[in-house]
Amino acid sequence: MGSSGFSPAFILHRRDYANSSLLLECFTEAEGRFPVIAKGVKRRRQGGMGLLQPFTPLQVRWSGRGEVKTLTHYEPASTHQPQLSGKSLYCGFYLNELLMRMLQRNDPHERLFLGYSRLLNQLAHGGVDEALLRYFELDLLEEVGYGVTLERESSGGEPVNSGAAYRYVHEQGFVAVGSSEEESVSGETLLALQHRTLSNPADLKASRHLLRTIISAYLGGKPLKSRELFRQRFPG
Repeated sequence: MGSSGFSPAFILHRRDYANSSLLLECFTEAEGRFPVIAKGVKRRRQGGMGLLQPFTPLQVRWSGRGEVKTLTHYEPASTHQPQLSGKSLYCGFYLNELLMRMLQRNDPHERLFLGYSRLLNQLAHGGVDEALLRYFELDLLEEVGYGVTLERESSGGEPVNSGAAYRYVHEQGFVAVGSSEEESVSGETLLALQHRTLSNPADLKASRHLLRTIISAYLGGKPLKSRELFRQRFPG
């Protein structure tokens, strides 16, 4: 089935297709993630490949009944196109790879789409905000059915204590442990994540490690290429 009207969209990934076309992975507000072919765009001198790149807000229309659609029309969603550079650019690559790996095709996530759009705007105009990246990761896990309960223990449902330490058990949740146990995270960090009040460096670092661990488990242990590129480009 084709698109009857325009849909807000972003390009998550693109590669050459045949001699003059592009194969794109679109992330749209209405239909989620799916592949489209942009036919003949490499032959056009204007309005071709320039717009069809990651991080550019678009309005798109497509057609086709198969898994791979045909892009029939596209235009910029606004007159101002965000420009990502430095750490913001690499964070954008990370977000795109994460969505490519975590989202099923043709599964709409309108709330996540809006959050992604806001986060790209933040990266373009305000730089990297680690807390916002962590909140987006939480939202992504929730959207795909892997939501994490941060404020209660997995066994018994006791409220998390800010002064205690906890260990994450995959697909179960958090269990109380001794504060010296390796891979433990403080209740203070969990509650800051839950209430979206991350601010101090220790909580930011701990939450980054925690969410990396959780997401990696759902990725089957296969590392994200963008994360490794970020480490190489910005060591430490």
